[in-house]
Amino acid sequence: MALARHPIVKETLPALAARLGHYLRLMRFDRPIGIWLLLWPVLWAIWLASSGRPRAEVFVVFLLGTVLMRAAGCTINDWADRGFDPQVRRTRGRPLATGAIAPGEALLLFALLMLAAFMLVLTQNPLTVQLAFGGAAIAVLYPFTKRWTHLPQVVLGAAFAWSVPMVYAATVDWVPREAWVMFIATLFWTTAYDTEYAMVDRADDLRIGIKSTAILFGDLDRLAIGVLQVAFLMALFLIGREASLGPAYFTGVWTAAGLLAWQQWLIRDREPEACFRAFHNNNYVGIAVFAGIALDSTFLRA
Repeated sequence: MALARHPIVKETLPALAARLGHYLRLMRFDRPIGIWLLLWPVLWAIWLASSGRPRAEVFVVFLLGTVLMRAAGCTINDWADRGFDPQVRRTRGRPLATGAIAPGEALLLFALLMLAAFMLVLTQNPLTVQLAFGGAAIAVLYPFTKRWTHLPQVVLGAAFAWSVPMVYAATVDWVPREAWVMFIATLFWTTAYDTEYAMVDRADDLRIGIKSTAILFGDLDRLAIGVLQVAFLMALFLIGREASLGPAYFTGVWTAAGLLAWQQWLIRDREPEACFRAFHNNNYVGIAVFAGIALDSTFLRA
């Protein structure tokens, strides 16, 4: 207790706590929605690939890997956008934008996070390790695509969806057609909800020259999101047929359809706060699909 009252300790501990807080915010641990949106396709794939009986080691590796890769993705994204973020109202308080964390520190943190994720994947079979290189490349590429294409949301979708073939590779040591259909479903879903997210910043992005699907689609944004959402649902129905899933799964898919319809209502006026709510609503879409898969594969077929 005497040590805790020492003047040096009393000054150092709050500074360390503040610094830790900056790093946690850089990795977005204060906003876990991104972890959940990245995790749901991982869980869908784990349960389907294992017929509802996932191996503990695969579950733990991909759970931890999801957290690490999301943190790494946020870190490299903020490093790439450190010149843009101070000009955007929603992002001007990020640690790199305010100077609370130096660019070199962010790059070092990114390297450590990627190394930790790679060490995890090395515990899996060779095919999974080979696929991991592709996923890492897409994750690193994504933050820079918004400078030269209006389709960064599609690249993000590919990055999020890449976990699906990796899960199948780790579980059954090959990537069946079912996995690629789920990859495509996740790609459609991610592109749709990240377009909703991009609608929040559209005015700022236009002003500073950042590209996005929200800008590309313009007044057809709601229609484009709707087409992507319908394509996502159709892919889910194909997965159900391919895997011979039952009523519980399709109930989950129809629940997801209802949630997507609600999102269309939320974004009807393109009001930024409502678009942000629609983006967050996708967490429930992920839950609905996973609940259907888990009920059908784990319990109803037990």
